[in-house]
Amino acid sequence: MGRAAPSCAAAGAEQRHRRLHQSPPAALFLLFNIGLLLRTGDCQLQTPCRIQKCTTDFVSLTSHLNSALDGFDLEFCKALRAYSACTYRNSKVCRGNLVYHSAVLGISDLMSQRNCSKDGPTSSTNPEVTHDPCNYSGRIGARELRGGEQTPPTYLFCGLFGDPHLRTFKDHFQTCKVEGAWPLIDNNYLSVQVTNVPLVPGSSATATNKITIIFKSYQDCTEQKVYQAVTDDLPAAFVDGTTSGGDSDTKSLRIVERVSGRYVEMHARYIGATVFVRQVGRYLMLAIRMPEELAMAYEESQDLQLCVNGCPSSERIDDSGHLPLPVMGQLLPHAASTQPWSVYTLESATTKCHEKMLVKDIYFYSCVFDLLTTGDANFTAAAHSALQDVEALHPRKERWHIFPNSGNGDMGKNSKLSVSLGLVCLILLAFL
Repeated sequence: MGRAAPSCAAAGAEQRHRRLHQSPPAALFLLFNIGLLLRTGDCQLQTPCRIQKCTTDFVSLTSHLNSALDGFDLEFCKALRAYSACTYRNSKVCRGNLVYHSAVLGISDLMSQRNCSKDGPTSSTNPEVTHDPCNYSGRIGARELRGGEQTPPTYLFCGLFGDPHLRTFKDHFQTCKVEGAWPLIDNNYLSVQVTNVPLVPGSSATATNKITIIFKSYQDCTEQKVYQAVTDDLPAAFVDGTTSGGDSDTKSLRIVERVSGRYVEMHARYIGATVFVRQVGRYLMLAIRMPEELAMAYEESQDLQLCVNGCPSSERIDDSGHLPLPVMGQLLPHAASTQPWSVYTLESATTKCHEKMLVKDIYFYSCVFDLLTTGDANFTAAAHSALQDVEALHPRKERWHIFPNSGNGDMGKNSKLSVSLGLVCLILLAFL
């Protein structure tokens, strides 16, 4: 044991040297692994330093948090302040402990990265007590701690935009007619209904001009709240005039207006759901992220949900999820010569969409399809916004882009030919 101290010091010094040259995100990784050093046989501590307990409590308080969800910074900063207070209480007994000093430096780095103030509320070190029952991520974290598991929840994404194009919870991409009122989501926690109207005379293509969202009452977290948007009326409040649900301090449900009359977000902490509603041009679009276990909590009679099962086959105007484009620059047939959509050819529509979307994925081809169908340049912005919403809400980056007729994202010549030959028939079908 007499030779253990120099070995421990050298290991700690090397660890600190590496830490100072790591990128900032590595600080969190370092803190999570500090406890491992304490278990190294050659580095047994001879003092009652409790840095391992401080680190273990911090991991317990943060392991369930998701940085993509609303409220992450608040909870993470509270946990960091608790961690900092714990190290301060142990400053005398841990004075010569290299692991302790590494933890102090790591905490400082993380507080700077997250803009955490040194003064403020802290998390209790008892996870059973601190988790807010009206915070889904905290509720799940407490449940996992009781069960001894640390598996983060799975989140799903659904979006609707344009002509209209639907991306389901299963990442299936469809283009549908669905004229009238249709349910996107209808589970035990949330209901979303959209109303679609015809775009141009003689076409079966539609777009959304009304969205109704019902956040169902849940325990003491919120009473039922209804949000409704129609073309040229995108309010920053629920129909009862309020902007939040639940306790006025915690606000387990709230509306945030990002662009007046054009873009609002709804954050439902109690069910871990986030909803974006936008108006682009004359029509509305929607994107939503919510936990899989809640999205799939519905009765057998509630199975007509476009986000869950997609559009009925009779309402589909795409080809198995793909949007083929014509080879030549044919104009679409039109019902009246006064319609502005007659000015776009395949070439000009492609050029217009390429201004905002450089990747030729399904969002790019949806943009081209919409321009050929309607001639309304606002659909270019709608497709671009839809992709931005995917990047903000979809939990898996590798699935952000969907490429037509290809599993690996590359379109061969045969694929392009089949894509090209198909839309002539598809566009004609939209006008039948």
